[in-house]
Amino acid sequence: MNDTAPGAPRSKTELFLAFNRLALQGFGGVLAVAQVELVERRGWLTRAEFVELLSASQVLPGPNVVNLALMLGDRWFGWRGAIAALAGLIVVPLAIVIALTLAYDRYASVPQVAGALRGMGAVAAGLVMVTALKLLTTLRGNRLGPWLCALVAAATFGAIALMRWPLAAVIAALGPLACALAVWRLRR
Repeated sequence: MNDTAPGAPRSKTELFLAFNRLALQGFGGVLAVAQVELVERRGWLTRAEFVELLSASQVLPGPNVVNLALMLGDRWFGWRGAIAALAGLIVVPLAIVIALTLAYDRYASVPQVAGALRGMGAVAAGLVMVTALKLLTTLRGNRLGPWLCALVAAATFGAIALMRWPLAAVIAALGPLACALAVWRLRR
């Protein structure tokens, strides 16, 4: 694992192709593939940088990976890089989704198609869980510490998965609490 000066793409084309590659591998979500592609395979970011940029992308409006692509493209090549990364992320997958939509419209009633889609959903959920486990080591450097982070994560999971609270209510309740905990820890 590289925790020092990461590499960078040599051109906007390389940036486009990298985001195209991760977009084409990430059915149901690109986050798991983005971490592997950008940190492990290409070495453009450290795990800590990836988590930091992902955190920033989550508070911005829009899809997380799109925000990440825009930030990284801009970091390396300015606005042209942001466009290249975004295009790599959406152009080919958009064409594929349009073709699949047309095919689904025709074959939606076939039981094998419905079963295949359910299976793909399970795979996507597994990829997200594996990514979370891989990134768990970055909590050691988090100001909250691993135990407070685990407590906030457990409270979030319990509120959403077990108590079935709406996401907006959970964010409204636990978000300020997590921020207050962070401020408290930073002042210590």
